[in-house]
Amino acid sequence: MADLPTIRQLRYLVALSEVRHFRKAAEAMQISQPSLSLQISNLEELLGVRLVERGRGAVTLTPEGREVLARARRAVDEVTGIVDLTAALKTGLSGTIRLGTTPTIGPYLMPFVVERLHARYPDLRLYIREVAPRDLRGELLAGGLDVILTQLPEGGADLTIRRLFREPLMLAMPDDHELVGKAEVTQSDLAGHNVLTLSPDYALHDQIAAICHQSGAMLARDYEGTSLDAIRQMVGMGMGLALLPRLYARSEIDGRSSNVVVRPFRNNAIVRSIGLVWRRAGNAATYDRLSNVIKEATRVDLQSGTSPVTLYD
Repeated sequence: MADLPTIRQLRYLVALSEVRHFRKAAEAMQISQPSLSLQISNLEELLGVRLVERGRGAVTLTPEGREVLARARRAVDEVTGIVDLTAALKTGLSGTIRLGTTPTIGPYLMPFVVERLHARYPDLRLYIREVAPRDLRGELLAGGLDVILTQLPEGGADLTIRRLFREPLMLAMPDDHELVGKAEVTQSDLAGHNVLTLSPDYALHDQIAAICHQSGAMLARDYEGTSLDAIRQMVGMGMGLALLPRLYARSEIDGRSSNVVVRPFRNNAIVRSIGLVWRRAGNAATYDRLSNVIKEATRVDLQSGTSPVTLYD
């Protein structure tokens, strides 16, 4: 039987593809540069093809290298999944999970989740990174992240999705606005008003743009915010209305002295869907447990006030 590539060699190839530099890849894998270079050369000799183009600049994969890399990533994922599975079966949740989240979700949800995870699974190390929404899916597929917390829909043949909850959007307005006197608002109340939103990099932008089109509101394309805080501040200056997520409003507006107020939509008519997404080769048992903790924290810690979130079954 012919010799087969080792998982170590495949991991080195994946690391090299991510940083495109032998020294940086070696540092990431905690070995010397000559050792990593030798392992890549041995892999090329074993397979009988050249995988990388070597030169003074950044390392570039050959066409053959790109094909091998795609399969190497899947192989590394499968082996990692075996390790994660056995750890999860023994202790529930342990090891290291790299979670990516958007700035419109993570800061207002994850503090409550982390507290519960630490108490229940002390051996778990959860690395949380806020990532621009346009980059989340790519980093997940490339292996830089293990799981992402994001606005749905999101999908693909290589991904698994767990829906967590539906989060109402609240109408934010200056405290002297004509709609302040209403306990609840409707979508028709938006007609003729200027509506502020985030840039098109966010899924929330597309959702709000569609709502504006349906209701006859005007999307303020010249004043797209870089963050929810920026949107709130522009609302306070009278530049327009905004649709803000409930968890953000609960954290940054409710009970605070501010010139911005929020009102719920009647019957929670406007919501966004939040879920966890991971590569299909990942350990579903681990991420299902993580999903359950997130839903528990949402149900117990974040349901005060009007317009509570609604958990998926």
